[in-house]
Amino acid sequence: MSEKTPVKSVTGRVLSILAVFEGSLAPRSLTEVSAETGLALSTAHRLLAELEEWGAVQRDDNGRYQIGLRLWELGQHAGSQVRELSRPLLQDLYTLTRETVHLAIRDGGEVLYIDRVYGTRRVPKTSRVGGRLPLHATAVGKVLLAFEEDWVRDALIAQPLSARTPRTVTDPAALRAELEQIRHAGYSLTVDEVTLGSASIAVPVMQSGGGVGAALGLVVTTDLAGTLAGHLPAMRGIAAQITKRVGRYPLRSMRPGGVAAPAAD
Repeated sequence: MSEKTPVKSVTGRVLSILAVFEGSLAPRSLTEVSAETGLALSTAHRLLAELEEWGAVQRDDNGRYQIGLRLWELGQHAGSQVRELSRPLLQDLYTLTRETVHLAIRDGGEVLYIDRVYGTRRVPKTSRVGGRLPLHATAVGKVLLAFEEDWVRDALIAQPLSARTPRTVTDPAALRAELEQIRHAGYSLTVDEVTLGSASIAVPVMQSGGGVGAALGLVVTTDLAGTLAGHLPAMRGIAAQITKRVGRYPLRSMRPGGVAAPAAD
């Protein structure tokens, strides 16, 4: 049986297997891994066996593959310094608001959530630490877009904008106008755009050397959307403290892809 895709390096094949679990943590069978990666069954089986021996994947009681504990442990080192320094401040914001708060960065055309402190009130599940959502549909994403460089913002808005709910803004002109308002106001507010029943507000976390590095968000149920603006003084104060603590670290993801820099003159 021949490979279903052009020959890749061994590293590329291994990474394609790990990428299968990036969008969903659901266990996968050997056949599913083969189909999703385009690798022959024999190749997928051999590489999965090596990954299992190292601890990158493990099998459940049904013999299906899932992310292994060793890979999870390794992943905890990514951004750990930023999380350790910012976590007490997120907890302070939770103490002040009693609502769920999170910290996010931009990774290509998506929001990547790097930390979260859960409130006692139940809100529709929209994100998890390590999870991703579209920039244009989230309050943190819109803040990141609004305070980005013009060429980055233009490149991302030019890409297809999917509708997560009927209220998601997908018209490029309308999104541009909203981002302009966000830059002027200094915060973003979304209601029912990423998940029905949830509303969120976000402010930028700036880098010490200038430019946006991350976004600080707070999420509530839709019926409490009218209370969100009242949390802005606390959020802005915490965002400024995060900048002081971690602003010297590169908060943006350095993973390539998603946005290409303009050609030099």
